[in-house]
Amino acid sequence: MTTDELIEQLRQLREQAHEPASRRAVDRQHDLGKLTARERIETLLDKGSFQEMDMLVQHQASGFGIEDKRPLGDAVITGWGTIDGRTVFIFAEDFTAFGGSLGEVVADKICKVMDLAMDTGAPLIGLKDSGGARIQEGVTALDGYGRIFERNVRASGVIPQISVVMGPCAGGAVYSPAITDFVYQVEGLSHLFITGPDVIRAVTGEDVTFEDLGGAHAHGSKSGVTHFVASDDRAALDEVRYLLSFLPRNNMEVPPFFTPLDRPDRMEEDLSAIIPDNANLPYNMVDVIEMVVDDAEFYQVHEHYAANIVVGFARLDGYAVGIIGNQPAVLAGTLDIASSAKAARFIRFCDAFNIPIVSFVDVPGFLPGIEQEHGGIIRHGAKLLYAYAEATVPKITVITRKAYGGAYVVMNSRAVRADVVYAWPTAQIAVMGAQGAVNIIHRREIAKADDPEGRGQELIDEYEAQFNNPYVAAERGFVDEVIEPRETRPRLIRALEMLRTKREAMPPRKHGNIPL
Repeated sequence: MTTDELIEQLRQLREQAHEPASRRAVDRQHDLGKLTARERIETLLDKGSFQEMDMLVQHQASGFGIEDKRPLGDAVITGWGTIDGRTVFIFAEDFTAFGGSLGEVVADKICKVMDLAMDTGAPLIGLKDSGGARIQEGVTALDGYGRIFERNVRASGVIPQISVVMGPCAGGAVYSPAITDFVYQVEGLSHLFITGPDVIRAVTGEDVTFEDLGGAHAHGSKSGVTHFVASDDRAALDEVRYLLSFLPRNNMEVPPFFTPLDRPDRMEEDLSAIIPDNANLPYNMVDVIEMVVDDAEFYQVHEHYAANIVVGFARLDGYAVGIIGNQPAVLAGTLDIASSAKAARFIRFCDAFNIPIVSFVDVPGFLPGIEQEHGGIIRHGAKLLYAYAEATVPKITVITRKAYGGAYVVMNSRAVRADVVYAWPTAQIAVMGAQGAVNIIHRREIAKADDPEGRGQELIDEYEAQFNNPYVAAERGFVDEVIEPRETRPRLIRALEMLRTKREAMPPRKHGNIPL
């Protein structure tokens, strides 16, 4: 064959590879409101940046009627491209070919792109839409999942890994998203579960729908498996682009800087009125955070899960930060099992990828109750303590109101190596609230008093004047400075600028043993 003929042959093969395995399957995707794998890649990446790999591979399996069905590229599209000019690697399961099922060749393609992402230090994005392991390939398909899981683990803390579940993801396949750093789900179209409704009905007698079992809202609000819920494919992919704007490409770099429109010296007068005079009344910590960060932009992670603590990304003077804040508007901001694990995981991500951590503290303690104790609140609360103490990135704390007991210590206090601790004048730092303390210390005196209620209130007022303020802690150096609420933004920006060159060495070890 001549050179021109060989080139024409290549062009025909490329066209064939880009043709869907089934036009009917494509129509079905669109009827469901889903994009195809190629459409998703085009939507996510910068225009014209996608470089496809392994376009011409075909499965080698035989038997069960698939030997005559060998679409080019098989059931996944892999390659690399750019998002805002930065390289990312991607694989998109193609539901129009074998239902996106994973066989040996599909696993080979995914593993190859994962290896390249780690070797080059670039984020990895997986677009999940698959019927699961390819039954016709048996244990070979299961081995393929194992190889992917192993790479997920090796890449953890090295490159950001993002999973976008845009269709079914069941059985063993769910463990790859679960290992990755962030999971998106599309509401109404994506489902994550170990065993489906039919099996559950047969084994336990429980009757449950796909949506209630593994839908986006089930995992976004109840299990905590899913970090972000999107309304459709395009919204999910737009959010992934936004998330990546806060993240470095790998653990050896820092997040990208964006020139801010917001002034670094801006004073926010409204912060002075946000704390209610009655310490038992709630307020919204998200409002506090949005008043402080650049342009009021706060991208919440796990927004619908364990809402008594808020976590997410923002910027201060153009630099990315991770934000953690107790939420007085939900369960009075107490720490429980779910919120402790939620915050601990977020802190460890930020620490792995050089993102400074700012904590806004208003915590009356750990949620009491038999259910919490028997559920392991001690162990789960220790995860949060461990994560804060382990983190070596810059760590700044702002105590806005209550900081009581062990919860005060856990929430990035000076004792667990906070770099800078600020407190507002409204801060109450003590072993416990005044009423509880007085009832323990002066129980007998109050009982003997002619006016027990009046005497109790006097003692509460005395306790609050002596202990429930930030000045005792400031006197001992546990608080670096008591600041006006309106000063919070400029103070944080100056502290972060000072900490930008922070270097902290840890004892040599293989790894710690976080209380999982």
